[in-house]
Amino acid sequence: MSSRAQELVRRYVVVDVFTEAPLEGNQLAVFADGSDLSDELMQRTAREMNLSETVFVLPPVSAEAEARVRIFTPGAELPFAGHPVLGTAFVLGAERGLELVRLETGAGVIPVALQREAERIVFGEMEQPVPQAEPFEHAAELLRALGLARSELPVEAYRNGPRHVYVAAASEAAVAAVAADLNALAALGPLGVNVTAGGGGRFKTRNYAPGLGVPEDPATGSAAGPLAIHLVRHGRARFGERIEIRQGIEIARPSVLYARVEGSPEEGVRRVLVGGSAVIVARGEYRLR
Repeated sequence: MSSRAQELVRRYVVVDVFTEAPLEGNQLAVFADGSDLSDELMQRTAREMNLSETVFVLPPVSAEAEARVRIFTPGAELPFAGHPVLGTAFVLGAERGLELVRLETGAGVIPVALQREAERIVFGEMEQPVPQAEPFEHAAELLRALGLARSELPVEAYRNGPRHVYVAAASEAAVAAVAADLNALAALGPLGVNVTAGGGGRFKTRNYAPGLGVPEDPATGSAAGPLAIHLVRHGRARFGERIEIRQGIEIARPSVLYARVEGSPEEGVRRVLVGGSAVIVARGEYRLR
C-alpha cells in the first residue's frame, strides 16, 4: 500500500441516533479525523456510506468549541443537522469524558449537554438555532405531492440550516397513510418536508428530503426544533412543554425525539432544545482516495 493510501485510511463509527436500541433510529457515520480530505472526497464518502448523513470531525476554528464538524447527506453538504450533531456529541463525549460538547457547525456553535448513568451516556440535549417562520411559495404543489387535500395548520417553512416545510395532517393515521410522490417533492428543491399530527404533547411525523438525497428520513433532529416552534405558534403545544416526536416507523427505523421551546407569548421564542438517545453499533476503517 502506498504512503498516500496509508495517509487516507480513516477510522469511523456508526451510531444509531434518537433511539436507545441498536438497529433503530437514524444511522450516522462519524469519521473522527477529517483532516486532509477534500470537499469532493467527503461528498463521495457520504455517497458511499449511503446513510442519511456522514460527519467528518475537524479541529475547531472557534475557541468556544471542542470540535468542528462537516455534515454531508449522500447528495449535499448541510450547514447544520440534528441527528449528526447529537450522534457526534455522544461519540466525542464518550471518547473525551465530556459532559458538555460544543460543536462548531455552519450554523454556529451548537452545545450538547450529556446525561450519564454511571459511565454510560444515556441522553443528550442540544440547543439549536432559532429559526423564523416564512411562507412556503409552493403549498398547493406540496399538498398534491403528498396526496393531501389540505393542511390543518398553515404550510410554513423554517430554516435552521436545512429548510424545513411543515404540513399538519388530520390524524396520525393520515400521516401513516401518506404515499409521497418523491419525484414531485424533489422538484420543489433541497428541503425537508414534514407531515405531522398529534396532540397532548405526543406527535407523529414523517420527513421526506429527496432533494437532498434522502427519500424518507428515520429521525430528523433539525426538523424537531422548528416543529416545536410551529406547534407553539399555532396553539398545539405550550412554551416550556417537552413534546415527544415519533418518526421512522413506516421505514422500520422507529425513533423518538424530544423538543421544547423556552420563552413566552410576550417575549417570543428564547431557546429551542432537542434531545434524545444514541447508541454506537459499529466501528471500522475506510481507505479513501
